[in-house]
Amino acid sequence: MAARPLVSVFSLTGDKAGETTLPEVMTAPMRPDIVQFVHTNMAKNNRQAYAVSPWAGKNVSASSWGTGRAVARIPRVGGGGTSRSGQGAFGNMCRGGRMFAPTKTWRKWHRKINSTQRRYAVASALAGSRGLLGRLDRGVHNKRDLRNIIDLAASAVPALVMARGHKVDDVPEIPLVMDSSIESAKKTSAAKDILASVGALADVEKAADSKKIRAGKGKARGRKYTLRRGPLVIYKNNDGVEQAFRNLPGVELCCVDRLNLLQLAPGGHMGRFCVWSQAALDALNEIYGSEGKKIPEDIMANADLARIINSDEIQSVLNPAKRANKKYLRKKNPLKNIKALAKLDPYAAAARESEQRAEAARKDQKAALLKKKREVAKSKKQYKAQGKAFYEQVSKQGDVCADGF
Repeated sequence: MAARPLVSVFSLTGDKAGETTLPEVMTAPMRPDIVQFVHTNMAKNNRQAYAVSPWAGKNVSASSWGTGRAVARIPRVGGGGTSRSGQGAFGNMCRGGRMFAPTKTWRKWHRKINSTQRRYAVASALAGSRGLLGRLDRGVHNKRDLRNIIDLAASAVPALVMARGHKVDDVPEIPLVMDSSIESAKKTSAAKDILASVGALADVEKAADSKKIRAGKGKARGRKYTLRRGPLVIYKNNDGVEQAFRNLPGVELCCVDRLNLLQLAPGGHMGRFCVWSQAALDALNEIYGSEGKKIPEDIMANADLARIINSDEIQSVLNPAKRANKKYLRKKNPLKNIKALAKLDPYAAAARESEQRAEAARKDQKAALLKKKREVAKSKKQYKAQGKAFYEQVSKQGDVCADGF
């Protein structure tokens, strides 16, 4: 999986049979957002319309009793002689009633997708299934370009293929290109031998081992089993390759003239393991390019934004960084700080200072004032006992008739 503009072509026995140029479309920018958007809308185009019966919950004669009977105005079943009579009907809150907003067959099931978006998504999916990153087929012009290509190839896209869960540890190169004679294979046994010779059979076995019974009602609707995706075999001419590979579990086939995003990026995730015939890979240069569909271009040739900003070319024309040396003082509260108040109202500050001086003076005189008051109180207490004795004496009740009254 070295970084080079040529891709190896392998024979049906697994030996290297030659080389071919990497198609330019595989250098298109990878846009997972576009792939996800287009995949979501494309997947909606094979849905069948469904709806509940128009008469479901309505197969009963019912009418409202109106107002004045202290019951809800929901339609009620008429008649008598049965527990059903008088029960609510039709409403979604009623037992045996219809659902809320019954589904209709004229819902908007399908989605239109712009052709340019669809083509962009397919090109991104193709780029995501390649093994080389960067515009390798345009040549290396200097040592810096070579170093960039090697750095990019070191983190190449086989990681995307492996991230999807494909078993490609024994695959010699990605994209895996086989000789065009693979299109003439007619037996499934021959197809297994071909995949085994290039280490791709492990991915088929992984898909076969993943076969499980589906959870839910889909079991009764013709899709009993679930299966992981295996390799995608892409061919130019069907000379028997469809019959040879179609019975292998997880393997899908696609003609290069009819590339399908639902197969190239299942679930909207790029990195499908693709097995190309040489004729199919070479046909991409005719389908995409100057003579065919337009190949999307990168918005940025170098996506390393930090490297661009810190480069000598950018830094040499930038203004020097401005140092914020000015220090701002902390705002003072004039209600608590006299100096701050003096800036706003000098007279109020002077009045407050005078008040504070008077308060300090009162605080200093307080001790002397208390001492004086205590001495006065003490001097009064020495006559208190005499006063009590005199009061008791004059308060005695004498005999009124003692003197002859």
